[in-house]
Amino acid sequence: LKLEMPAVNLHGEVAVLATVPEVVQSLKTCAVAWQKLISRVVEEQLEKVPQGNGPLAEIDLWREKNATLSALTVQTKSPEVQKALEILQEAESECTGDLQRVLSDLKKHHMEAQDNVKFLSTLERHLKNLSTGSGADVISNTIPSLLNALRMVWIMSRHYSRDERMEPLLERISWEISTRARRVVDLQTLFKQDIAVAKMKITEAKTTLEQWKKCYFTTCVQVEESGSERYWKFDVKRIFEKTDYMASICQDLHDIFQVTEELYNMFIPELITVTENPKGVEELRREVNVVIGPMEDLTFDPFSMEGAHDWALVMEEFREDVSVEMVKQIFVQNLKDPPVYKNHPRVAGAIAWSRSLFYRIKHTIVRFQEAEELLATERGKEVKQMYLQVAKKMKEYEDQKYHQWRERTEQMLPLLLKDTLLTLSSAREEPATTKKSVCFALNFSPEIREIIIETKYMEQLGLPVPEIARYVALQEDKYLRYTSKLTAMLDRYHKLMEMVNEAETKLLDDYIQELWRILKAGHKRLTWKSVGIGEFIVQCTQTIGKFELLVHHIHHISEDISSKLRSIESTNLFKFPRSKHGDKLPGAKEFFDYVKCEQAKDVEHMVRKYSAIPQLLIEVEGRVAKTNSGKSPKLASYYAHWENRIYQVLTQLIVKNLQAFNAAVLANVPLFQIEAVLSVPEITLQPNASEIEKMTVQSVQDCVEVTKHFLRWMHGTCIECPPQHVKADEVATFSFYSDVSQSPLIIEQAVLIAQNVHKLLASLSKCLNQWERYEPLWKSDKGAVLDRLAAEKPACVVFDEHLQFYMKVAQEVTQQPLVRDERFIRLQLAPVASAVQENAKSWVMSLGKLLNELAREELFSLQDEIQVGVFCL
Repeated sequence: LKLEMPAVNLHGEVAVLATVPEVVQSLKTCAVAWQKLISRVVEEQLEKVPQGNGPLAEIDLWREKNATLSALTVQTKSPEVQKALEILQEAESECTGDLQRVLSDLKKHHMEAQDNVKFLSTLERHLKNLSTGSGADVISNTIPSLLNALRMVWIMSRHYSRDERMEPLLERISWEISTRARRVVDLQTLFKQDIAVAKMKITEAKTTLEQWKKCYFTTCVQVEESGSERYWKFDVKRIFEKTDYMASICQDLHDIFQVTEELYNMFIPELITVTENPKGVEELRREVNVVIGPMEDLTFDPFSMEGAHDWALVMEEFREDVSVEMVKQIFVQNLKDPPVYKNHPRVAGAIAWSRSLFYRIKHTIVRFQEAEELLATERGKEVKQMYLQVAKKMKEYEDQKYHQWRERTEQMLPLLLKDTLLTLSSAREEPATTKKSVCFALNFSPEIREIIIETKYMEQLGLPVPEIARYVALQEDKYLRYTSKLTAMLDRYHKLMEMVNEAETKLLDDYIQELWRILKAGHKRLTWKSVGIGEFIVQCTQTIGKFELLVHHIHHISEDISSKLRSIESTNLFKFPRSKHGDKLPGAKEFFDYVKCEQAKDVEHMVRKYSAIPQLLIEVEGRVAKTNSGKSPKLASYYAHWENRIYQVLTQLIVKNLQAFNAAVLANVPLFQIEAVLSVPEITLQPNASEIEKMTVQSVQDCVEVTKHFLRWMHGTCIECPPQHVKADEVATFSFYSDVSQSPLIIEQAVLIAQNVHKLLASLSKCLNQWERYEPLWKSDKGAVLDRLAAEKPACVVFDEHLQFYMKVAQEVTQQPLVRDERFIRLQLAPVASAVQENAKSWVMSLGKLLNELAREELFSLQDEIQVGVFCL
């Protein structure tokens, strides 16, 4: 791993050497060689994997990587290499960039290896103890200390704080612990050891395996409570599946030794008291060891999960080799409600359960019969007597169950086969008219299914069955096929009937009656012994299919009509003029004229949709009644249904629009504007409140009268009523208006809108009261006031006071708010303000003129006096 050094002399300035072609070329060659060597070494190190399954192999791997990468890193930091890099950079060589990337990659992986070695070394002592330490020390100290150290590595390490690093390490530790458990519980020697010693080793291995998992989850909690943002969320199955399985095997082994110990304690002391033959004792030991004999000769590794099935079979066989007393207790306790095997019928299952218990105790007794000395003991005699008693009770139990079943089957099965195929699940058996509540149900008794299954299992048990039961059992596939098809057919029928509403039920009454007539054959005539069941199912299925197509087509048309009605119902009949921010709002008349104009456009669209509905109903008529007149008697109720639906839609249309208009009235968004004007001698609204209320009421009336455009249909048809000549010059049309306009909801909304507008206008009129203080400006007799002043000829200061007052009024008016928004109306106060200001200015002008005249008179009078005085002198 030695880097090749350049053969040229590198003494001198970098800038100078960078201009020498021979030097640069030599360094380029070296740089390319360094790049290839470093890349190859880094790739080789990345491809290396631990040489072993344990965690120590991972530590060794990182040490090897660190040593290799360190050797290269030291060389790259040598003065020669560094100066060579400087020269190449100065010469702006194209190979410099690639080499720098490789060096950066080397540095990154070297730092990772250094960091991993540093932190993994803290685990090494615990991992060695885990492999070679004593059992008690591993359980109490090593595993908790190891996991605590792993937690610190997770928190502090830059690389082992990631799942992809820590999880494989935990798997390796789990492998090490499972390997240790295998060494402790050596199945090659375990069954040759003393039972107490074997149980102790098994307990040690099991406790070690469980301690590993327990400490792991404790550490998970500690990591979360430490405040770290990175939790231990590893795949628990990958880490603990093997150790959990081994712990369960250890428990099974412990149970085996526990039972074996109890067997020795039960029989061997008794045998020793009645015989002095040591060979007999050894013989009995061998007989007892038959129970655990299969464990010593296993052909598979029980600790391997691949052998889980085989081990389960071994354990099942072991557990079956139990005492007769245990079997007796099981039989007595479950006599009334025996545990039946999965998919077994009740009676045959009970008989099979009783026989399985019998075979279990028979198997045990047969084994011990070979040890005659054992059965000759008091305990042996008790066991034998108990076996005979239990076997007798089991036989009586089996005979009783069998005969009861046979008698009931011979009595009930003929009656069950006489049942009709279908039954009515509604209260009424023969409805006068077809109702959706009439439902059919399959009338195949569960008892028939039970008898078929019982019969098959009884024959498997070797018990004779009645001929009629055997015949029915042979027809099982046919009955299953019939019941399956009948169930599917009835499900389809009921789902179809659920799709049909009341109006459609009346519309399709003839079709439903025909379908009912066909189904009634299965309800009244056909039984499970009949030969025409297949043809009945085909006929029903075909009829339901045709009816289903008709219903789907009608629903498609209904949805088209409903779509048009939804469009009508959602129409906005109060479209307001759009005004941009800062634009002048329309006046009241302009506003309501715009609303009426837009309503007219919308009515045209709605009427076009409404006029298309009769043609759709005629299409339904063609499908159902095979006519296209629009007045078929068969569709009279269906026409009425849709006409009522149209009435509801129009009512909702008007109610919703009036509600929306009322909301707009109450909203704090002005939609139009009015003015406050001076109409001497009063300040009033323009237009006045009465006119605005009339326009509002008219707009509401226009909305309701939209329904006049929707003409009613003639009775029993979907044809619009033609105009009727009431008088010679008067024509009446029948529309929905007369009904819709009487709706309490619509009347309530109309009254509510009128009340709200009235309150609003009253509030606006009240706000004009503040301008009443200026009434003297136009209510006072200006001429009389001026004549009085002219006669009195007051001092100039009096004129000044009057002038100041009126000028102040003119100024004050300009400071008043000139716009007031009240709900949906904007009140413009500029006109009244201008009028007040003009009146104030008029007073100023008049007073000024009077003052001027009086001053001139005074001046002329003074001039005359001066002239008289001069003349006298």
